This record gives sequence, C-alpha cells and structure tokens, in this order.
Amino acid sequence: MYKISARSQYALLIMEDLAVADRQKYIPLKTLSHRRNLSVKYLEQILIQLGKAGLVIGFRGSNGGYKLAKPVEDYTVGEILRAIEGEVSPVVLLDNNTIMSEGSKSFWKNFETVINEYVDSVTLDALVQRNKAFVGYDYSI
Repeated sequence: MYKISARSQYALLIMEDLAVADRQKYIPLKTLSHRRNLSVKYLEQILIQLGKAGLVIGFRGSNGGYKLAKPVEDYTVGEILRAIEGEVSPVVLLDNNTIMSEGSKSFWKNFETVINEYVDSVTLDALVQRNKAFVGYDYSI
C-alpha cells in the first residue's frame, strides 16, 4: 500500500507555518527548523523542492528565509504533496506479467481518483482554519 512519506508530511506542516506568518516577511530557516524540531539541512531540502514547484519563495542573506509564493487560499494539499511525492497514487504498478481483472483495474483507478479529488479539495487555508479552531493551540510564528 502506498504511504505518504514523512517528508511530505513535514512539507505540509511547513506550508502551514508559512501560511500563518506575515505574508510580507521571509521566515528564517532556523525559525522553521526550531518550530518543528527538524534539522536545518533536512528542512532546506524540503523547501528547495517546494521552491522548484513554485510554492515558496526563498531569499538568501541576513534577512532571508522563505514565504509563500501565492495567497494561502490558492494552495491545495494535493499540489503540496505532488511537489514532494510526484503523483499521489494509492498503489504501485504491478509487474508487467501480472494479469489483473478489469474489476480490479477499475477499483484501483476509482480509488486513485477519489484520493486525488480529496487532496485537491482541501486547501491550505482550510487546514490553517481547522488548526486555529483548537482552543489553546499556539499557531503563530
């Protein structure tokens, strides 16, 4: 069975952190690293992938860091996961010699469709709002 990697889960958390930050300011890598207790090097690898996908903007220097490339409501969980994972699919392709029934093929294709429709329907803004709903949860940077 396909699993979403830890890297993708961290990418989503970091995107949530950037979503609650001041949109005009770059958030230092060390601040993001400390908030999630991740090594700076590991986090930088994730942010580079997110940057290549056009999801974040990075700026080097003493006032450097990262910020979202577009408004928070314009992101979906699906695009964030795809930036790290590639396609979001619940199964791996079977060996070419394996014969699969049409019913099985149809089931897995429909399952993949449902998963992709769901991750594409959830916005980053919706995740942020859900987190803010938890009383006592400190969700600011």
